[in-house]
Amino acid sequence: MLPEVQNLVELQQADREILRLKEEIAALPKRVTAIEQKLAGTKAGLEAAKAAIKTDEAARRKYETAIQDLQGKISKYRDQSLEVKTNEQYKALLHEIQFAERDIRANEDKILELMVNAEAREKDVKAAELELKEEAAEIEKEKADARERTAEDEKQLSEWDARREKARAGVSPDLLQHYDRVTKYRGSGIAEARDQKCMGCQVMLRPQTFNEVRTGEIVKCDSCQRILYYDPANEKPAAAPVSTPRRHRARPKFDATKAWYYRAEYEDNGEVFLNFINADGNSTRRIYDAHTGRKLGVTLMREGEYRLGFPEDLPGTIRLNGSWSEDQLEEWGDELPTVVLEALRRDLDLARAEAASKQHRGSEESVASEHSAAS
Repeated sequence: MLPEVQNLVELQQADREILRLKEEIAALPKRVTAIEQKLAGTKAGLEAAKAAIKTDEAARRKYETAIQDLQGKISKYRDQSLEVKTNEQYKALLHEIQFAERDIRANEDKILELMVNAEAREKDVKAAELELKEEAAEIEKEKADARERTAEDEKQLSEWDARREKARAGVSPDLLQHYDRVTKYRGSGIAEARDQKCMGCQVMLRPQTFNEVRTGEIVKCDSCQRILYYDPANEKPAAAPVSTPRRHRARPKFDATKAWYYRAEYEDNGEVFLNFINADGNSTRRIYDAHTGRKLGVTLMREGEYRLGFPEDLPGTIRLNGSWSEDQLEEWGDELPTVVLEALRRDLDLARAEAASKQHRGSEESVASEHSAAS
């Protein structure tokens, strides 16, 4: 990885940590404020419960006073009944006494109701006082933790600021300007290229672009404009070799409608892979650079199957395995994916090894025949 790219990776890490620390420092007072608001609500509830108790006590005293007044009236009416001279006067006083006794019973019922409510209100007050005490202790602890955490965050923030400035100093102004601009709009200015994909925007990279990133070049993603870097540590491990390898490579089918060939020299293009596809009485040909996978020229179509349509392309070629569809080829566009390019190269190596082995066995058989004839 180039030093500039490594500095950008460290810069992005510093930017993210600085942002996280600033957000945490800003969030700590808000958390304390939320607890204080809850504490204020508990205090208000406690005050309301105490006020309700006082209100009930005042109402109870009012009812008790009313009862005393009514009892005084009853006593007065009874004294007057001893002095009346007619039945009508006596009955009138008796009705007044009954009305007063009824009012006394109503006030006594209200006092009883207040006494029952008083028990519940006392419980509410005690519960609110206990909750207030616990919340007060909690908020003091939160304040202490917030002060401690803020001090630690500010210390780390200072350290990350220093690392950030050091990383920025190791990047060229133009590249740094591009990083800052993309970071402003995308949240990050550099992304890892992994499995032929930009991990920032999750868009597949062209094979050539991925290869350039792997070789350490400074490359930007065509989709999101993030600067790309490659980390070999995150590369998928190669598949374990088969314990009992095949003795012979798979033979391409002679009459297959899709065929791949390798040719060491093709006009002025050097080594190429040739692809032929037969369909609907016609055949198409595509040519790809054997090293980069880039498509050379345009797709040609001729009448008849490819052996008849493109006979001039077949001499000196090596037939390879490959059955990718025309839809896939169209989707890949101007470059073969890395996995396809590597598959063709592996099959080419197997084909060459197989040919060399046959040639070696043929030489041994020829020598053996000559010795047999001489003896």
